[in-house]
Amino acid sequence: MSIYLEFEKPIVELERKIEELEKFTDSEEMNLAGEIGELRKKAEKLKKEIFSNLTPWQRIKLVRHPHRPYTLDYINLTMDDFQELHGDRSFSDDKAIVGGMAKLDGRPIVVVGHQKGRDTKENLKRNFGMPHPEGYRKSLRIMELGEKFGLPIITFIDTPGAYPGIGAEERGQAGAIAENLREMSHLKVPLVSLVIGEGGSGGALGLGVGDRILMLENAVYSVISPEGCAAILWKERSKAPEAAKALNLTAQNLLGLEIIDEVIPEPLGGAHRNYEESASNIKKSLKRNLEELTKLSGRELVERRYNKYRKMGKFLES
Repeated sequence: MSIYLEFEKPIVELERKIEELEKFTDSEEMNLAGEIGELRKKAEKLKKEIFSNLTPWQRIKLVRHPHRPYTLDYINLTMDDFQELHGDRSFSDDKAIVGGMAKLDGRPIVVVGHQKGRDTKENLKRNFGMPHPEGYRKSLRIMELGEKFGLPIITFIDTPGAYPGIGAEERGQAGAIAENLREMSHLKVPLVSLVIGEGGSGGALGLGVGDRILMLENAVYSVISPEGCAAILWKERSKAPEAAKALNLTAQNLLGLEIIDEVIPEPLGGAHRNYEESASNIKKSLKRNLEELTKLSGRELVERRYNKYRKMGKFLES
């Protein structure tokens, strides 16, 4: 079933007209190819106009689209021989994070990422992509295996945030994320992090300390969700669109602020419109970045990573 967002309605209306004309042509044996061709051109032009001028709030709506590709979709489309590893060897296996060994065009790698669910049943299983502490401990265990065997590490980021429940706090949610930040900063292998959807708060940062930080064109990355920000600042969640604009959370904003290193283009209309094209763009970027990073020694990687994060954050004194 197709799901359309509010700002897509003009496009949907044109696409439906095209479908109706095609059906009419088939049933009445009339040649309406010229009219259909004109409507297609009009729909394509309208798509370009709408999707090249999306507001931050519209991008958030797009990135939360239920048909958007998730981590396992991209792993299956860009990598071979994925062997998933489970458990943190301490408490349990958190299914909001997936990871293991794989090959990227024959190159052995380690991959870790947040995983959301497609339907209610899977979302409950994956906890809506919100990891518990054991998820971060599992991810670190897998990344440390990568370092042990000298394998590059790729992380996919797509979470509203770490799970804020009492059980998660009792088991050390903040400490687990902090440990990931510390240990990822010291890993002596290439580390590429890619925001494919929502990059929410510390839950995202727990997989986000990389030599290169990449973002899909419509992805977002922020210290807090717009709804959470609006609730704190204005005590009104309805102010979320204003908060989204103020947070500078789009890929384009963050590239300008030098928080990320590259924006990966999505198919026109969003990644959910064409999984294969989106995955192909991701694969090209990952291969290029890993090719550059694997030329550096472990010491150089750690030193550059340290300097990269030290440079972040600029301010002016008046």
